Amino acid sequence: MSYPVILDCDPGHDDAIALILACASPELDIRAVTTSAGNQTPEKTLNNALRILTLLGRTDIPVAGGALKPISRELIIADNVHGETGLDGPVLPDPGFKPQPIHAIELMANILRESETPVTLVPTGPLTNVALLLATHRELHEKIEQIVLMGGAAEAGNWTPAAEFNIFVDPEAADIVFKSGVPITMCGLDVTHRAQIMDEDIERIRAIANPVANVVAELLDFFMIYHRDPKWGFKGAPLHDPCTIAWLLKPALFQSQTCWVGIETQGTHTLGMTVVDRYQLTNHPANATVLYDINRQGFVDLLAERLENYSEITV
Repeated sequence: MSYPVILDCDPGHDDAIALILACASPELDIRAVTTSAGNQTPEKTLNNALRILTLLGRTDIPVAGGALKPISRELIIADNVHGETGLDGPVLPDPGFKPQPIHAIELMANILRESETPVTLVPTGPLTNVALLLATHRELHEKIEQIVLMGGAAEAGNWTPAAEFNIFVDPEAADIVFKSGVPITMCGLDVTHRAQIMDEDIERIRAIANPVANVVAELLDFFMIYHRDPKWGFKGAPLHDPCTIAWLLKPALFQSQTCWVGIETQGTHTLGMTVVDRYQLTNHPANATVLYDINRQGFVDLLAERLENYSEITV
């Protein structure tokens, strides 16, 4: 059996690969893809989601654009990582279908309302859309099975010394989500920095003889450029967002801990920090499952194996 998910993303190279991995996995029933501003502007992230789904032949999945900016802050984008289009590198098709003529929050709410079983939300960008859904549709909380998100860090950040990018972009949204009471799995930098793709992994993917695998290899070629900066200390490029999908497909690949996580929304030096109480130093009850390690080879194998499922795709 497959179980229902809504993917909320800001493509972005690693978001695109997460979407490609999800669409290659029959265990997941993708009810919708919604987009947020983050890695690029809202117009570009929406266009990128449509382009990827067109490449995959999944024009049956409804897509809707969401919030144009964070709840109470100006938008920050990561064009230094993802390029002018947000998906620089490969040649992608133009969108072959139109987004839904409704806001992402309305699309998510409709799907939750109509679903016979609770739906898993998988946000891989800033949490603005999910926070607004939770705040405006409290009656639908029980229709959400869980939220599996990419964001945060128990240790160092990647956008500031204390904060990971997705949480830093909209810390108020993250605060709403982590206080919601909905079960949360946090795929933060502690695990995603261990989910590195190496040069030899890219060549393994490129050798898979289908157009989708070739696009993934070219996405990774571009993504690798930013992460080759010696300041990061990486041997490869960390594939942040696909960790959410890998967790849903093969949780045995990961190590995790149940913790309380708080969001810093005021700090001068710590704005956007995810305060992870790994040692139960506060009296706060746990509100998240925090992933902190991964079987890297198993993760790479999963991605490569699922890309084989696109052998029927032609461009």
